[in-house]
Amino acid sequence: MSKSYKKVCYSLEETAQLAEKFAKAAKDGCFVNLFGEIGAGKTAFVRLVAQALEIKEKVTSPSFTILNEYHTGEIPIYHFDLYRLENEGVKTITDELREYSTGKQLTFVEWAEFSQNEIPFDRIEVNVTYDDEDNRCFEFTSIGEGMDKIIEGLEK
Repeated sequence: MSKSYKKVCYSLEETAQLAEKFAKAAKDGCFVNLFGEIGAGKTAFVRLVAQALEIKEKVTSPSFTILNEYHTGEIPIYHFDLYRLENEGVKTITDELREYSTGKQLTFVEWAEFSQNEIPFDRIEVNVTYDDEDNRCFEFTSIGEGMDKIIEGLEK
């Protein structure tokens, strides 16, 4: 069974507050699939979560590198981007994604829809959209064992 949580952020400050709540709820580590159009705010959300976890490095989109790693905060953050990978490319990193799916680390995967369902493990899915006034709309869904506690942390 999964749980969901929705939040509309009307400012960058509200998005930062949401990212801080998420960072606190996910501080023991989790795997996160990010969905949303180009410019929806996926990387910005990862950047704000990283700031909340005291990451010192500059957080950037991994579009051209496929993976960015950050090790200077409270827990390591791994940030994947599957946008530029074709079907065969995703298959080459499936084992790597599985390796980053457990343990005390936070793993974000942008453009997870390109994974061809190769990410069957426990995770949080975050869909980022924007409304007509350019407000950011976040929907978090827990999938798998132990992920509900993260949604519950957002609801507080």
